[in-house]
Amino acid sequence: MKEFKKYYIINTDPEQLYLALTTATTIHLWTGDLVEIDPVAGGEFSLWDGAITGKFLEMEPNSKIVQQWYFGEQEVDSIVTMKLHEHKKGTSLEIKHTNIPDEAYDDIVEGWNDTYIASLVEFYEDEE
Repeated sequence: MKEFKKYYIINTDPEQLYLALTTATTIHLWTGDLVEIDPVAGGEFSLWDGAITGKFLEMEPNSKIVQQWYFGEQEVDSIVTMKLHEHKKGTSLEIKHTNIPDEAYDDIVEGWNDTYIASLVEFYEDEE
């Protein structure tokens, strides 16, 4: 199992970014794909037409989201923690993804950088 941690700067305030990560309509706008989401602790979600699925473990409005991502029959839960911090250029989004299956690591890192975060950055750049 591997771990991924990285900080990203998103050009919006923490409140707006939190909504963009937890509201079906906004997620649909920045992903352009089907979204199913129940943004409460224990609620499940599906993004990018099922490419990412899991459930919410913890939610602190405008500051922290903890999710379990599903990777088939894995013994140890794959946990994603997103922390939102105010930054002079918007929001510093800290991503920590633990217990990534070794064989999925490269694809997961590429997905974070080139799809998930890139889509958010582009969405908020267009808002200027």
